Amino acid sequence: METAKNDTGPTGRFAPSPTGRMHLGNVFSALLSWLSARSEGGRWLLRIEDIDPQRSRQEYADLLMADLEWLGLTWDGSPVYQSRRGDLYEHYYHLLQERGLTYSCYCSRADLLATQAPHESDGRVVYAGTCRHLPPQPGRRGATRLMVTDDDIAFDDGHYGPQCVNMARQVGDFIIRRKDQAWAYQLAVVVDDGLMGIEEVVRGRDLLLSSPQQIYLARLLGFRPPRFAHLPLLLNTAGRRLSKRDQSLDMGCLRQRYTPRQLIGKLAHLAGLLPQPTPASATELLPTFAWSKVPLSDIVVDGQ
Repeated sequence: METAKNDTGPTGRFAPSPTGRMHLGNVFSALLSWLSARSEGGRWLLRIEDIDPQRSRQEYADLLMADLEWLGLTWDGSPVYQSRRGDLYEHYYHLLQERGLTYSCYCSRADLLATQAPHESDGRVVYAGTCRHLPPQPGRRGATRLMVTDDDIAFDDGHYGPQCVNMARQVGDFIIRRKDQAWAYQLAVVVDDGLMGIEEVVRGRDLLLSSPQQIYLARLLGFRPPRFAHLPLLLNTAGRRLSKRDQSLDMGCLRQRYTPRQLIGKLAHLAGLLPQPTPASATELLPTFAWSKVPLSDIVVDGQ
């Protein structure tokens, strides 16, 4: 379902992957995304990012929607499922191919680790362009990469401020279709955000480096990129980002220990919106929401 541009406030979205039960970090992102859009009178859409056929399950999609409703984080319109939008991705994929902007990559994971150069600040690796000038390899299937230029992508993050990333040195040619022919995250998310009229994306700072890739690709496809605001990560007591393996902090366990108001209050306290974890509804937090209150540093939480 495509949606029209909202004239009163930004259209935001929450786009979880149904590969397991939501955990506290997912809900933290959902709440702040919801508050950011709603506090400006905007719309908030739900997109189920189920393009990974091996890991995505409808039962998890059903659970995450039930959990959002339990928390009072209601969305506008019907949920959008990426698994039903393959024809759209195919269309834009072929546009890029026709412009000569893509090539097949046959590198294995071991090849990538052996040839990629480390990104200077965060340990990420940048594809060395090994397959960029290979002649066609009939009968051999590879992933499809998008060529990038030696240009800077500058944007102002709504929470972490000005960012500038050189596409060639810090990103490299990136995959838009996997070797198994499944759609890659970057292509699907750019097409969906563009067609759904998404104007604001709120998510964890682990996806900060995805933003220049998405801005770059959106411009190639003729879409206006959304504005981005990234959040500090919630970490477990071992200092690792919360994942679906942290079962004591997934929604199955959390719903047994908290009421919706208690859990929203806990998250609001972690976000700097409340001085204490006082029970509250999401709607009650709207007058208090401000990006200036949200911490910049990552936040350690325990399983209690």
